[in-house]
Amino acid sequence: MESCLLTYITCNRMGASQLVLVSSQDHEKLCRIKYIFVYKCVSCILQYLSRCVVGASLESIGEEEEEEDENNSAAEVSSRPKEGVYQVVGTLSKPESTKPHFAEETYAVSSRKELLSHLLECEIVSYNITEDANQIEEATWAASALHMEIEHFATPKLFILISTIMSWAKSKPPDPGDLEIPFTDEDYRRRKCHPNFMDHINAEKLILKLGKTNKHKFSTYVVASGHQYGAGEGVLHYFFKIGWLSETPTIPVFGDGNNFIPTIHVLDLAAVLQNIADHRPRFHYILAVDVSMHTLQELIKCISKNVGPGKIEKIPKENAFLSKELTQMHLDMLLVNLRMESVFLKEAFNIKWVAQAGLVENIEQIVKEYKQSRGLLPLKVCIHGPPGVGKSTIAEELCKHYKLHHIKINDVISEAITNLEKIVAPKELDSDSVGEEGEGDEEEEDKNVEAAHELLDRIKESMEQNAGRLDDQYVVTFLKDKLKSMPCRNQGYVLDGFPETYDQAEDLFNLESEDEEEIKGKIPKFDELITPEFVISLTASDEFLINRIINLPERVVAGTHYTQDRFLHSLNLFRELNTDDKTVLNYFDELEIHPQFIDVAKFEDPENRFIVKEIVKEIGEPRNYGLTDEEKEALERKAAEEHLVKEAQEKADRERKAAEERAERMANWEEWNKHLEEVKRQEQEFLEAQSIPLRNYLMKNVMPTLMQGINECCRIRPDDPVDFLAEYLFKNSPDIE
Repeated sequence: MESCLLTYITCNRMGASQLVLVSSQDHEKLCRIKYIFVYKCVSCILQYLSRCVVGASLESIGEEEEEEDENNSAAEVSSRPKEGVYQVVGTLSKPESTKPHFAEETYAVSSRKELLSHLLECEIVSYNITEDANQIEEATWAASALHMEIEHFATPKLFILISTIMSWAKSKPPDPGDLEIPFTDEDYRRRKCHPNFMDHINAEKLILKLGKTNKHKFSTYVVASGHQYGAGEGVLHYFFKIGWLSETPTIPVFGDGNNFIPTIHVLDLAAVLQNIADHRPRFHYILAVDVSMHTLQELIKCISKNVGPGKIEKIPKENAFLSKELTQMHLDMLLVNLRMESVFLKEAFNIKWVAQAGLVENIEQIVKEYKQSRGLLPLKVCIHGPPGVGKSTIAEELCKHYKLHHIKINDVISEAITNLEKIVAPKELDSDSVGEEGEGDEEEEDKNVEAAHELLDRIKESMEQNAGRLDDQYVVTFLKDKLKSMPCRNQGYVLDGFPETYDQAEDLFNLESEDEEEIKGKIPKFDELITPEFVISLTASDEFLINRIINLPERVVAGTHYTQDRFLHSLNLFRELNTDDKTVLNYFDELEIHPQFIDVAKFEDPENRFIVKEIVKEIGEPRNYGLTDEEKEALERKAAEEHLVKEAQEKADRERKAAEERAERMANWEEWNKHLEEVKRQEQEFLEAQSIPLRNYLMKNVMPTLMQGINECCRIRPDDPVDFLAEYLFKNSPDIE
């Protein structure tokens, strides 16, 4: 059994459907309709099915209910509680994972024999092979194993294979004379598969064949799903991700982008499965696509406009293979060119469509689902405080920690003026630089140039009249545009030191109210898109701030507003603006965005580490891009590899150092031995030199007498030779007179 298998089993509370009939007593015996799904998108599909009333698709959709569903997002539709719905039990892809909230029970399956025993208890089994080709073998085994047990079935069983339209990728057009005529369900017998999806079409054929033996006991269906999107975005996730990250000025389109891509929302695919379970249609090959016929370029342009930089760039197909995040399967799916229409869904099924018109027409809803499923909520912070309190350095640290955009008012003004100057600058005509927006933009561009000219003139005039300072109306306009830019809308921002007054805050964040009269006691209307969620007010005494500035190095103070005169003026102005009843903090209080006050003087923290830690504690965890399981595994694998490389490097360094120390010791030992030999030689020579006088004395004064004594001793042969010799030497010594 594959380790990545994700199995869920659903059963109905109410027995009032053609799927199974149970009484309240039988329900206690767990006579269940069970679904087994595999791989990523199924958790969303299962959550949807767990909210579906059994047999609901057999009933007609009322106009009021249909209108209500159209006004709700996919998440709201899928989470709507109902009675008589499917119950979900089953196994998890990772045993250590927590049980999904929509699952009633989970259990572990250790072998295919055990899995088959669970399958035999099921009445409906469904495998999804659209995302992971490794599941094909598992799916075909499951269907074949069930087919072999037909004679032992207690109740009829249904097997649904969720396949892909890539098994149609090389099909010839229905009418070569009119390429706009789409494929329909009836064309499935003459479909031609993409070479890399041969296993998929073989699995489809096997599943359909197994269902023809005894349709009353074991019926099989194949659902050819369009490219799935919604609540994670599937194959289109690559474009959503690079758009959200805002790291590139354009989003790539592979090739000319004119290829048509069939798509379907995952919850609409779930509705197709629900209808198959309820209706048991006579047609066993079902094409599941929405009514849209969008090209790759249209899809990516829409994603770029609503999530990314708003621009696209066509690149050669070959360059797509350079991306590490796109697999061969993803590239094949993105480059498919098929016009498809699911006639059977319209005629036979009763579907409450979530996105029938397609991704482009429902992009706002899709982006909302995408951000919710990935946890991509923007984090908006405003830092308030007197000059010299450390706003900018703390804002930079917060931006690093949370991966936000640091919004400094001077930078915003400079950027806005630079962009205006680029617009009004004369442009050389270049045929290769024509944008993707098509013809008819020249007239609009001329209007933009004229408007930019007028705005630049007004800005220059304002700065001349205010001694180089720009009027608040322009500052607010530029800042509002910046906060509404896609990077700030995606990741969020840290607003550094602005607004400074109540009026500035009101102009920046308030919505333009249609009614001039405001109802007292109510929260004023404000633009939630750009208004900060957290306001951090850094406080400190004048004495503390002055001492801090005095102790700054001269190179830091030079050319800034921290010079003595400018700093004191800025500090006095800040105190004046924040002592009235209507301050910028009062404005946020009125919006019930209550500031967090931090006394910087209490922290002996020149590097602001403790202050940042305090702010992070208030704000909470980062809302950065949520990593997929594969990305987490890749990071863990990379970290493990880096750890192994580091360990190997450290081991090699240790061995190298040990070898060097050993070689050094051996060299020192040899050197020491050489010195030792030299010392011994010198000592020997010294001893020999010291012994020469003694030898000379002995040879001259002792040895002659000694030899005579020995000879005399030999001649006489006394009883005690030693005593005789001593006596002889004493008597005959030349030193004794």
